[in-house]
Amino acid sequence: MELKLHNTLTRSKEVFTPLDPDNVRMYVCGPTVYDYAHIGNARPVIVFDVLFRLLRHIYGPDHVTYARNITDVDDKINARAAEEYPGMPLNAAIAKVTTETTRQFHEDIAALGVLEPTVEPACTDHVKPMIAMIDLLESKGYAYEAEGHMLLDTAQIPKYGQLSGRSLDEMIAGARVEVAPYKRNPADSVLWKPSTDEQPGWDSPWGRGRPGWHIECSAMSREYLGDVFDIHGGGIDLTFPHHENELAQSTCALDTKQMAQVWMHNGYLQVEGRKMSKSEGNFVTIDASRDDWGGAVLRLNMLKTLYRQPIDWTESSLKESWRELTRWIEFLNSAEYELDGPPKEVVSALSNDLNTAEAITSLRSYFKAKEAGKLAGGMLFMGISLDVNDTQGRKHKRLLAEKGSMKITGRDVEFSDTRRLEIEQSEKLKDARNAARAAKDWAEADRIRERIEKLGFRVKDGPDGTTLEPKQ
Repeated sequence: MELKLHNTLTRSKEVFTPLDPDNVRMYVCGPTVYDYAHIGNARPVIVFDVLFRLLRHIYGPDHVTYARNITDVDDKINARAAEEYPGMPLNAAIAKVTTETTRQFHEDIAALGVLEPTVEPACTDHVKPMIAMIDLLESKGYAYEAEGHMLLDTAQIPKYGQLSGRSLDEMIAGARVEVAPYKRNPADSVLWKPSTDEQPGWDSPWGRGRPGWHIECSAMSREYLGDVFDIHGGGIDLTFPHHENELAQSTCALDTKQMAQVWMHNGYLQVEGRKMSKSEGNFVTIDASRDDWGGAVLRLNMLKTLYRQPIDWTESSLKESWRELTRWIEFLNSAEYELDGPPKEVVSALSNDLNTAEAITSLRSYFKAKEAGKLAGGMLFMGISLDVNDTQGRKHKRLLAEKGSMKITGRDVEFSDTRRLEIEQSEKLKDARNAARAAKDWAEADRIRERIEKLGFRVKDGPDGTTLEPKQ
């Protein structure tokens, strides 16, 4: 069965042929670790996890290399660290922010059923390759120095704009480019910037400083996947300027015609019909949403929409996903079946440009036909949990109260005692809080306290550790 993928660069769906079938290589831009990841950040993580699973199925698990980076050097991180830990040396504060945020990100995506990538490079561990690539660009006339900065000279790159399909003027207008008097062209991106004594910095031919955002992924993808690799993925918001600059930097520095054979981008996510933002009051973190709904519900809700299409993240769609997933799992818990691997209909749908919506239609048909083996096999192949506990966020109790008992093939939906689950969860959080207090990580201890209290328990700290008491 051939795999077809939509290529942003060519604006067409193409048959995918890997450069090396024994080592299929994919790079996806990961998080900048300065704050809790929002639900929009979950979309590329889930989408490309499904593609990772599909590639492993087609080519073999030992023949796919998936790199997803961690951006742990960025001005947003510096600002957050100074705000969060005033009075602490900036580098120490940055280390606390990036360590905690990375830990939270891993916890969030694990709850979404995401496989670990083959490699997860951090920017701070790869500054030397970044400097080496900037040096190549400068030596070939594609970069220039101005006021302590090294910049990409976009005027020297004839194909600049080929990925986003816009002219230079169109890209500059309203785009996320920094206006600076030292730039020859407003679109010229920063490859290297100077650092103060307090800011993170590394020695370079251009003085002590730190890398710009775009060069980070160019260098790290090359380090693990080579000069040219198979698939580069990310959200559509990264097409310009981030991916456009990656493509320009890599091809110019390495004298290649392409950086990746296929560029894939997932569509925008909005919440209740509006762009998600804190000012709108509709900013939703993965952490809060999985507490409300359970990770499996979030994953199913995300996959109901084709990855390239925009998605509207709504309470009503989450409610329906919860009900549907609960019916499936309860049916599987009552049935006897054998797994024969992923059903051909699901594999076929995913092989057609990762059509998860069509694959889920097949899952619905298996449920309707009471084909438990196919339903379970399809769910597992798409990374959708079969555990009813993964659907039990805080909102499931209200939904049950709204609908009363739900009938499935003559049986009531049987949930484990909700209070027992809350007690078990609070006990796990208590242990985690004791560990945080022992490590003197007071910010983490306070965060865990809040989560425990939301479950209906008071937290009491004593010489023997933390104890919990039910709220009256």
